[in-house]
Amino acid sequence: MLYGIAAATTALLLAAFLAALLRLLAQRLGILDRRRQRPLPLLGGVAVALVTCLVAAAGEWTRFAPLGSEMGRLLIAAGAVAVLGLVADVRRVKARFLVGGTAVAAACVVPYDDTGFLLGLPAVGWIVLVTVGFKALDHADALAGTVGVVTAFGVGVCAAAEVMDELAVLLSVLAAALTGFLMQNWHPARIGLGACGSLFVGFVLASSAVMTRAGHDPLSSVGVLCSLTALATADLVLVALSRRLAGRPLLRRGPDHVAHRLRRTGLTPQGVTVLLGVGAFATVLVGVLVHMGWAARSGVLWVGGSVLVAVFALLHIKPYGPRRQPSFPVGGDARPPAQVRSSQVSGQLRVRSG
Repeated sequence: MLYGIAAATTALLLAAFLAALLRLLAQRLGILDRRRQRPLPLLGGVAVALVTCLVAAAGEWTRFAPLGSEMGRLLIAAGAVAVLGLVADVRRVKARFLVGGTAVAAACVVPYDDTGFLLGLPAVGWIVLVTVGFKALDHADALAGTVGVVTAFGVGVCAAAEVMDELAVLLSVLAAALTGFLMQNWHPARIGLGACGSLFVGFVLASSAVMTRAGHDPLSSVGVLCSLTALATADLVLVALSRRLAGRPLLRRGPDHVAHRLRRTGLTPQGVTVLLGVGAFATVLVGVLVHMGWAARSGVLWVGGSVLVAVFALLHIKPYGPRRQPSFPVGGDARPPAQVRSSQVSGQLRVRSG
């Protein structure tokens, strides 16, 4: 207990300090997200991933909180995913490489002894889905970090209920590191999580949730897992439906995520983050209560129905502006201006030659 409190406090302070230092380094090296309204340094995820791994490794080294083989494998796989995300932050990487690398890492952490091979494959797919979902949540200041803290506490409670103390300590350290990072990421953000941090956080949370539900009833596990990560999956569903209906490429970035649409209703950036944080807390709470047997399994159905209603409601908020059409003069020559000028120039040449 005392070690968990000391580890979480250390992670919080280290992450806040390291994020401030890496902000200056990212500015000097030009590792910036230039697709926002203002260039944003992108090494905040390095601080979260590095502090989480270092504090967890310190527990193993001092023997106060030995990791065990499963936790060690989880941290190694999550570190590999973080490195892959860092490469994507520094230079452009195709989405299929991110998804493929995450799938390989997920296949290494699924507890096949408890799930079996047939259920292990869907578990790998679900880990990849949630990991990509957390990367997609990193489209607004403090959103991915806030949802990550809430989810980490929820999954940590589930892990403690399963007497998985090492996993519970790891999740508390992750939550504390994210809290320290949020000191630099709250609107207006001074540093961003980036693909490195968002993939790392999503991978650790999704993998930990799978470990806590391994060996339970598969149908109820699906409901609990979806409740624990409802916001990330809802954002992915919303974006996919929106771009499909608009005929836009699925991988093209656009202002069509949950936070973007809520901003169009008049909410402030801070208000959007708080509202979505409260929503994530509600769904995570239902998942925790159902996992511990303190609520009926039908609770996850209410979560699923509420998420679907919210997605279809947000679809009615149009995120895309009208396409610009070329303006032609009313009456007279209906050809584009470039063709009109070209014909005028050719006519003048014929007159001079004549």
